[in-house]
Amino acid sequence: MKLENAHTARIAFAILLAVVLLVPAFAQNGFRGNGPGQGISTNVQPVTPAEAQSLAFMREEEKLARDVYQKLFEKWNLTTFRNIAASEDRHFNAIGNLLTRYSVADPARDTQPGIFVDPALTALYTELMAKGELSLKDAVEVGILIEQTDIKDLKTALTATTKVDIQRVYTNLLNGSFQHLEAFETALEICTLPAAASSPSAR
Repeated sequence: MKLENAHTARIAFAILLAVVLLVPAFAQNGFRGNGPGQGISTNVQPVTPAEAQSLAFMREEEKLARDVYQKLFEKWNLTTFRNIAASEDRHFNAIGNLLTRYSVADPARDTQPGIFVDPALTALYTELMAKGELSLKDAVEVGILIEQTDIKDLKTALTATTKVDIQRVYTNLLNGSFQHLEAFETALEICTLPAAASSPSAR
């Protein structure tokens, strides 16, 4: 009986010693459920050329949406533009975080409205602003066009990556674009009512 007790005591002591030794090691290496511990960095697999190109394009496309909506809010004072411009700015920053994480060159270093590395986006910005300044109805139609384009491009971007974090951001942006599209479609219905463009309730 004494031998069994002694054996049990040795096993308990060994387990206790293992716990004492392993817990600090787990803490040091970040096994806390909140990411890596102090001094430990998470390995990030480099993005493929297709992923880098997609991230850069989506960064500028989010900038285009934000820039257009901010300008159209200044022109028409429609709160839908102000609210969605703020959302697009968050989308813009979310893509920027991915660019930093994966060391992809940021094409949106120039924060001036309407300035893009991609010349096609510069031309599109000019075209959209020209239409958006014609009337409130035209401006809302610009919002619908931008969101429809964003949805299409985000769906394409999702197929171009296998990285979970990038997919998560694209999915969040896609859900946001669907909500923005719905908001603009509702605003368009209001704009098509008689005298809606001049009515304070439409704004």
